[in-house]
Amino acid sequence: MQTFDCPKCGAPVSYEPNAFRAGSAKCSYCQSQLAVPYHGQPAHVIDIKLSPEVTAGAKKAVGVMVLIPVLIVLIVVGGIAIAIFGVFASVFKTTRPSSGVPISAPRSGPAGSKASDPANAFAREVLKFGSEGIGPGMMTDARSIGVDGNGNIYVGEYLGGRVQVFDANGTFVTQWMVDRKMPLRGMAVDRKGTVYIAQRGTITRYEGQTGNSLGDVQADSAGFDDVNATPDGGLIAASYRGGNDNITRFNSSGNVTLTIPKAISTVADRSELDTSVAVDGLGNIYALGSFTSAVFKFSPEGKFLNRFGGSGDQSGQFRAAHAIAVDGKGRVFVSDIKGIQVFDSDGRYLTVFKTDGSAFGMVLNDKNELVVAARTKVIKLALNQ
Repeated sequence: MQTFDCPKCGAPVSYEPNAFRAGSAKCSYCQSQLAVPYHGQPAHVIDIKLSPEVTAGAKKAVGVMVLIPVLIVLIVVGGIAIAIFGVFASVFKTTRPSSGVPISAPRSGPAGSKASDPANAFAREVLKFGSEGIGPGMMTDARSIGVDGNGNIYVGEYLGGRVQVFDANGTFVTQWMVDRKMPLRGMAVDRKGTVYIAQRGTITRYEGQTGNSLGDVQADSAGFDDVNATPDGGLIAASYRGGNDNITRFNSSGNVTLTIPKAISTVADRSELDTSVAVDGLGNIYALGSFTSAVFKFSPEGKFLNRFGGSGDQSGQFRAAHAIAVDGKGRVFVSDIKGIQVFDSDGRYLTVFKTDGSAFGMVLNDKNELVVAARTKVIKLALNQ
């Protein structure tokens, strides 16, 4: 242990010499920090004054350390303020006087969707009824649907021959049976409530509220698979028999007024084995081919006008198409596994929207609402555009 005099106050300072590095010691009298003598260098006071750069950095560090808790406090206080403001805003929005427009949450669309969702902005669900089963108001495989002039809804099941009747609000009214052994291929209802059933290749008329048979619709051809009512009280029907995919139009008296022979196979590359038909307010005829995956449009005189669709997963293409309908604005609705695709009258794709279940049957009522048969339920959709 060696001793040197403090260069500041002269008090003795003891230190342990080190041959390899300069040491330091502290004067116990004046508390000065000292560099001990080393290799001929006399002891001296260590200047602990920091350089300007270090001092600035230190100040910044201290500032940050002080600022962090301040910021945390501000964030907490701000969050509380926002929450309180949100509560007051919600109360104000709910209780403030209306200016003629009701204040309410947006009405939800089809199950699992939101009204603000662009995919479902085109239509909103206004009615849904039915469940799986065989009791009144229940369904097992509803694929055909029609409405009469009073808005009553008729639902036909593919197998078992059951036809159920509901009022416009979905309340069960009655049911009756057609052939239990043969599939119910197509169904249409006119404004008077007469039901037309395509079964066994024949179209049969029934009284809608009782199910009483009114006889078959007579035609030269046979093999009818689908039928649709026209605005003037007539019918459009599609048939396939012996390689001929014909379309036939009947007037309100049941007389044939037009036949389009080989309607689809003439313009497509093959015969169509499964055709669904629809008609617009001007008498134009639309035929949906399930095997050709396309829609074929014909004039009221039976002239081929256009073809659109095609097989695929792109917008405007079909994958397992089910049904077709035309609304009061001439827009064409085609359902498949992607949903219900909408086209204008010239076949230009407009949009697609979803329903709760696949739409196997579709029809428009007098309010231009789309009524859908979806196997175990019926869905009514108001069109927003």
